[in-house]
Amino acid sequence: MFDPSLETDDPIIDLSINTDSAEDDTAAAVLLEMLDVEQLARQTLRTVNIEQSVMLTLVIGSDNEIQTLNRQYRGQDKPTDVLSFPLLDEPLVEAPADWLWQPPDEANENEDKDDEPELPAAPVFVTPAELRTNLGDIMISWPTTLRQASEAGHPIADELLFLLCHGILHLVGYDDQTTSGYTEMVRLQKAILTGLAREG
Repeated sequence: MFDPSLETDDPIIDLSINTDSAEDDTAAAVLLEMLDVEQLARQTLRTVNIEQSVMLTLVIGSDNEIQTLNRQYRGQDKPTDVLSFPLLDEPLVEAPADWLWQPPDEANENEDKDDEPELPAAPVFVTPAELRTNLGDIMISWPTTLRQASEAGHPIADELLFLLCHGILHLVGYDDQTTSGYTEMVRLQKAILTGLAREG
């Protein structure tokens, strides 16, 4: 059964805009006021059968900031369009393993641990039923969003919603490191955005 808490007026997204440019901050804020990012988040969660009450943080930032994070966490010293930082220990969605990111323990199984002492397992944090599960953080680069929208020849709003949808799918467990995972994420994003366009 679907949790009605996803249908309340309580915001799912905690939004922050800091592009290092007052003009870009204003442009991003105006666009986000016109878009219903909360509806997109709820539609994305419904589509992938997330039935619990959740929240996430969205930061609209600069190329410099996202490049720093991309270098620090992914070893790629360049700006990118969107980064997701899940707070979950394992994916919330049920899907084939090659569509999902691996929990930290599984991702590290193949590393050489001969010289490392075995550490006790960290306790698993369980969110109390009365609280919302924090899915994590999404950062979208405003300048990269503008460039990609221009290159693709579609509205900035479409690009921003596509990236946000992509970020949410990452937070709940999807990954695009395999061809099949990438294909499924793109299929879901297109289906979600097409559904929103029909409703809106």
